[in-house]
Amino acid sequence: MKKATKWQWDAEMKRRVLMTVAGVTLSGISVGMFNTSAFGMDPFQVLAHGVWGLTSITFGTFYMIMNLLMLVGVFFVDRSKIGLGTFVNIFLLGYAVELSSWFFTTYLPHDTYLSRGILLMAGLVILSFGSSLYFVSNMGVSTYDSVALILSEKTKGPFAPIRIGCDLFCSVTGWLLGAVLGIGTVMSAFCMGPLISFFNRTISEPLRYGKKTTDQRKGEE
Repeated sequence: MKKATKWQWDAEMKRRVLMTVAGVTLSGISVGMFNTSAFGMDPFQVLAHGVWGLTSITFGTFYMIMNLLMLVGVFFVDRSKIGLGTFVNIFLLGYAVELSSWFFTTYLPHDTYLSRGILLMAGLVILSFGSSLYFVSNMGVSTYDSVALILSEKTKGPFAPIRIGCDLFCSVTGWLLGAVLGIGTVMSAFCMGPLISFFNRTISEPLRYGKKTTDQRKGEE
């Protein structure tokens, strides 16, 4: 009996780790699509670039400091959100963005509104799916993603509108500070919350818990 329990635990952990790494990798690839489409950054990047414009340091150094400060805040409010996913996000996401940006710029057409629009739409869907995977794996998320999750859990409110509110705050604040908004920013702000919730229900939760267990969890709610 103990061996079976241990095997089940090991299998679950492997599945969660795989979901975490896949989720972060897909998120990085999607950001490369956003960059190549040139239709605007995601809301958090708009905020980061707006605040960065007020400083005299390099963006890389500023972004690291910004996330470390947010990480301290998350640690004291809900340290359960910090885990493997948080650090995988830090060390893997940037390389995935860099490689995917190079690949899409080099090998995919992006010189027409149609091709750029396809990249934008695909990037939005993939970013939401990747976020869903590492949210549900529950092994820690990025500092920004943890904000909407914590607010949703603390207030007992639905995740989708709370995520939209966070994205809108970042977009407007970054724009007021001088960052550039685009249609990709607006679409991310309004669509990511609902899309993440959709992927949670239809793919990520069944993938982690199994369809039967997921149905039972919904019944209990």
